[in-house]
Amino acid sequence: MELEFLIKGLIVGFLASIPLGPVGILCIQRTINKGRFPGIISGMGSATVDALFAFIAAFGLTYIINFIEEQQFYIQLIGGAVMILLGVKIFNTNPIKQIRRHRQKKNKLVEDYLSVFILTLSNPLAIFLFVAAFASFGLVTSKDSSLKSWMIISGVFLGAMLWWGTLTFFVDLFRKKFRLKQLWWINKIAGVLVIVFGIAAMLSVFFD
Repeated sequence: MELEFLIKGLIVGFLASIPLGPVGILCIQRTINKGRFPGIISGMGSATVDALFAFIAAFGLTYIINFIEEQQFYIQLIGGAVMILLGVKIFNTNPIKQIRRHRQKKNKLVEDYLSVFILTLSNPLAIFLFVAAFASFGLVTSKDSSLKSWMIISGVFLGAMLWWGTLTFFVDLFRKKFRLKQLWWINKIAGVLVIVFGIAAMLSVFFD
């Protein structure tokens, strides 16, 4: 039954999104500074890439997986550099300007979406997570069952969006309790954490 594949895909997408890496930190920081909607849009960027990775895993696009394995060194270096640049930008962000822009409805939602999309895309090794998860959940389908594959991919996207929607909802509940000084520190801490993630990603290439 195809609905079973949708539900299992939803579970995989939800669980894969829970670890609070740089994307999670970025979504929390934006929700606190800008509001729930920019946080959800940022999460949607990550969910879109998760669906893309699920597509590659579900349809068994081995030539893409082989390319990633062969170019893993350079991909991780680029991914780490992207994280460091985003971390520096967050660190230097003025929360007062972000709040003012939000109140004037001048949020750059496309920028929020694309920045997280690129950040998530810079870690294509996550494809292997979906390959392993699909095998564990019995979601490996035959080539002629494309409907089941699309149900899995849709489930992954919905599951990821369920997580980002839940996270931004609870963060937004408490955002009004933060003062400007606290928002300033949140930006600094979030920026440093994302930079650390980026440095760790680059160093892991040499010490793996």
